[in-house]
Amino acid sequence: MKHDNSPVNTTPQPDSKSDIVKRSRVKGMPIHQEIQSDIKNKILSNEWNPGARVPTEQELMEIYQCSRMTVNKALSTLVASGMVVRKRRKGTFVAMPRADEPLLAIQDIRAEVLATDSMYSFTLLYRDIRTITDTVEASHIGVPVNAKMLCLDVMHYADNLPFALESRQINLAVVPDVANEEFTDIPPGSWLLNNVPWSEGEHSLRAITADDVLAKQLSVSPGTACISIARRTWLSGELITFVRLIYPGERHRFLVRFGPGPAAGQWAPPKR
Repeated sequence: MKHDNSPVNTTPQPDSKSDIVKRSRVKGMPIHQEIQSDIKNKILSNEWNPGARVPTEQELMEIYQCSRMTVNKALSTLVASGMVVRKRRKGTFVAMPRADEPLLAIQDIRAEVLATDSMYSFTLLYRDIRTITDTVEASHIGVPVNAKMLCLDVMHYADNLPFALESRQINLAVVPDVANEEFTDIPPGSWLLNNVPWSEGEHSLRAITADDVLAKQLSVSPGTACISIARRTWLSGELITFVRLIYPGERHRFLVRFGPGPAAGQWAPPKR
């Protein structure tokens, strides 16, 4: 696993209830809104940095002298707004900055993470070479029957928090040198971008919810909304790689830049 160093965060983290100094009660403000406001102010003032732990429900109940239901209502609203994230059996944390990925480009995940001022690392979870013998699978991937594919599963991290789960197949007929690459210092996507030219690409994007297995892998709660991207790239009509990337939705968003001219498939006035 390779790490890229970024500036170390030395700001004290909110590890106890003493980090919230309760303000004078605002007349008429419901307690759950007061909790939301206090936590939001800590985050927006950068007193609590991304990844910082929010006081536990029990601690907030003691500070605000309220019920668990009231605290849960406040935290659920903050989770829905994207300001905090809940991790099963670990607690509630200030959300990491969302990475912007241009939807119409092939992004280097390592560069995405470093752009958020986070430390990047990755772990190779699975590696194998297999022959595609099923005609339906071969057609879905976009390779001939009996094509040999290098299959890889990779977890990408931002500050040791799962950022994206990658499942990739690389066509060894087009990229034979990749069979000898160990991926100890560079992830597969970065290696391909650095070593293999491509002439055409395709993105397919959909929203999914994390089941128990995926939630455990990504350190999110079951049912969390995730973004799944299926991507194919070709060189002169031959498939280079087919990859599926799954991002926790709360940690990622996509950016599309466009101009006023008509795009492919859109109506345009007839030429005169």
